[in-house]
Amino acid sequence: MTGKQKAAMLLMSLDTMTTVELLKGLPSEDVHEIGMEVVRIEVSGRRDSEEEAKIVQEFCGALQRESRGFSIKGFINDVLVKILGRDKAEQIKSQIKKVSEKKDPFVIVRSASTDELVLALKGEHPQTMAVIVSELSPKKSQEVLSLLDEEARLKAVRKMTTLDTVSSEVKHRIATIVIERLKTLQGETLPEGQQQTLRKLAITLSGLERDLRDRLLEELRKQDEQTSKMVRNLMITWEDIPSIADRTMQELLRGVDGKKLALSLYGADKRIAQKIRANISERAAAMLDEEISLMQEPLEKEILDAKEEVIKPIREANEAGTLRRVKQ
Repeated sequence: MTGKQKAAMLLMSLDTMTTVELLKGLPSEDVHEIGMEVVRIEVSGRRDSEEEAKIVQEFCGALQRESRGFSIKGFINDVLVKILGRDKAEQIKSQIKKVSEKKDPFVIVRSASTDELVLALKGEHPQTMAVIVSELSPKKSQEVLSLLDEEARLKAVRKMTTLDTVSSEVKHRIATIVIERLKTLQGETLPEGQQQTLRKLAITLSGLERDLRDRLLEELRKQDEQTSKMVRNLMITWEDIPSIADRTMQELLRGVDGKKLALSLYGADKRIAQKIRANISERAAAMLDEEISLMQEPLEKEILDAKEEVIKPIREANEAGTLRRVKQ
């Protein structure tokens, strides 16, 4: 190993302040070269803890067998900026980016927003969609798939079952194509979906006087009965439960079946579950716990149907103008 390689491995074993102290007296050219060695070692994935320990012993006489959470970003921001200044540190950062992208062409793809990815994949071949989605984190891949149109989603999922036959060269070309599209889409977002638009309309109407609200909803029903029904339902949703006044909540929950209530709380948001539990009796809470303990993993449709049962009397109270809510 060269001296600069050893120095790089030593720095990767030390904390930021110690690193700064060690580099203070070096010429900026040496700091730059050591910084690039750090990047090469980190990006290559060839870190050897035993070798690092030997080097630490050689330089410091203190054997360290474990690294202390070194990060390239922290090294650049906390060390190189202090020693070289921001401009030179940014130059190194640019070089690091190029090295990272050469090793993994999907780095830029993963950093794009969900909306940007969906827009970039619009009209692309199912294999392209499959490759990109498979390179994302599980959470992000689910978000992207859910926002693709149904036909594209099905074709992409089918292609994902045969990705083992796709060569690395083809994947690299796909990454390059999508990256070029992403460059033109930075900051763009998907158009608002129908449900979001109708939810805004529902919130607006729910804030009006009851007579005026009902007249407007009736006019909407005459034009489109299905849309009118959706707007009425969106005036109160499952997510609105924490905003309902406790006394009103207590009254409305009395008529809800215990099994349905338990089912509705399966995997529910913590705030909603706490709101419901806080507004039922101790006996009802004990029965609720018993139902949950005996419950087998339900189907998603069963949970959704149970939530509708719970929200139904709340919607009826809202329609009748008797629903009391608290400010969030």
